[in-house]
Amino acid sequence: MNFEYQHLIPEDFHPNSKVFIYQSNRLLMMSEALQLEELLENFVRDWESHGAAVKGYANLLFGQFIVFIADDTDAKICGRSIDSVARFAQELEKQFSISLLDRHSLAFVVKDKIQLLPLSQLKYSIENNFISSETLYFNNLVTDKQSFLTNWIIPIKQSWLASRIASLQTV
Repeated sequence: MNFEYQHLIPEDFHPNSKVFIYQSNRLLMMSEALQLEELLENFVRDWESHGAAVKGYANLLFGQFIVFIADDTDAKICGRSIDSVARFAQELEKQFSISLLDRHSLAFVVKDKIQLLPLSQLKYSIENNFISSETLYFNNLVTDKQSFLTNWIIPIKQSWLASRIASLQTV
């Protein structure tokens, strides 16, 4: 699977644009992805902050990650506008019977496929060589466009999980 995505991100958004990533607990079917695409377009078109349109972008990447970007260099987005993204994600969860808000589910590239792993299974996965420090990890904690472009899909050893793996390997 090709994990290139940078070319899909608008170049005219400032590097400090805010990024919000929602990871689905499953791959969306093509029919769902097409339906979601329209919903994302409508959300971005109507996205406002303090009554002004947000310069926004939203896309489904790799059939499993919903990414929102807000360029707030001209007008800062308010808390209500940020909350609207989370509320929209909750609506999508209901509509598509998916989980988008589970922060204890980690995504890795294993055998050229996206594999989800509960955080509670990290030790087992390391001990059984399912993942290693070289395994690519989807770092959904990135918060701005520049970090998203350079640090979203990274080897575990470059992520916050590196210390967890190091401590597990010494046990």
